[in-house]
Amino acid sequence: MSNNKNDFLTIKENGVSKLIIKKSKFICSMARTETEQEAQDFITQISKKYHDATHNTFAYTIGKNDEHVKASDNGEPSGTAGIPELKALQLMNLKNVTAVVTRYFGGIKLGAGGLIRAYSNSVTHAVEEIGVVKKCLQQELALKISYANLDRVNHYLEQNEIYVADREFGAQVTIKVFLDLDQINSFKDELINLLANNVKFTTGKQRYNEISVTSTNYHEQ
Repeated sequence: MSNNKNDFLTIKENGVSKLIIKKSKFICSMARTETEQEAQDFITQISKKYHDATHNTFAYTIGKNDEHVKASDNGEPSGTAGIPELKALQLMNLKNVTAVVTRYFGGIKLGAGGLIRAYSNSVTHAVEEIGVVKKCLQQELALKISYANLDRVNHYLEQNEIYVADREFGAQVTIKVFLDLDQINSFKDELINLLANNVKFTTGKQRYNEISVTSTNYHEQ
């Protein structure tokens, strides 16, 4: 997997996670959001859903370089909710994510340190439950080969874990693959050598594909 500057981590899907901390219920609702408007719409939606809650705090980060970030304590002591949530997202190196942490007060005060840990842990716990993917900018490449070379190419693609998007069977076989941008030249060279130059390449569009991330060391991805 490449570490292309265009690649980034985000949550696998929208989701909800719950924690009980000293009788207070913390509900973390998370969504993929690519614009500030999407983030605000999600915050409004969750705040309406849990309108009877003690607090609906939030944090979001938009853009591959955190171009737009915002956090709100929504009535909790300053700096004890939104900022810890935002820092949790940033420590995990997540992008284009909005987290809304809803609290139903359980009667036991947590103190500033306790609140910071509770809101931060709510976000981290939700991410661990939902899962993370790496969004990789990849190039579509179509290769046209003879039927005689099909098994050889299929074996090469499988061995090198190349993502195959489509196979078309006509007079010849056309296989569409997606490659990391830094793979393209070496891939072409290897196929040319493997097939004694009996292959034709057509370049398609670039798109982001998602690759599951199993390691929890997200800052190293």
